[in-house]
Amino acid sequence: MDYVEKATRIVEAQAGVRAMTAEELCETVERLTEGLKKIADGDAEPPKQEPPCDPKRAIRNKSIVCLECGRTFKTLSKKHLESHGLTPDEYRNKWGYKKRAPLSCRETSKARSERMKEMKLWTRTGKNAEEKPKPAKNKTKDA
Repeated sequence: MDYVEKATRIVEAQAGVRAMTAEELCETVERLTEGLKKIADGDAEPPKQEPPCDPKRAIRNKSIVCLECGRTFKTLSKKHLESHGLTPDEYRNKWGYKKRAPLSCRETSKARSERMKEMKLWTRTGKNAEEKPKPAKNKTKDA
């Protein structure tokens, strides 16, 4: 596949997502063709990925923006991150999040936290933790 054909396919995909004029299409194909040739010849490094928004602003109240593809979700699932070839830990590390930062919107994180607090899982131990202790039997002998 030659560089013009590759560039054309890329531009076709972009044009399918947003409206582009004929001039924009031609200019983009030309720039991509030249860029692909330079990369293949080793004259230029591939461009570094720019996130669609600032990572600090990606986690919002009602949504979280995937910094890989720009789509919004309530939670970035492990399955979605695998589609980008990343694990949740790799994603956090790549974009500068703390190791234990939740990859979900603030509302979802808060709701999960409240549910866990209501369940009080840290107070339960053993199989019969939910059962109330039985009163001791009185061992008095009647004569």
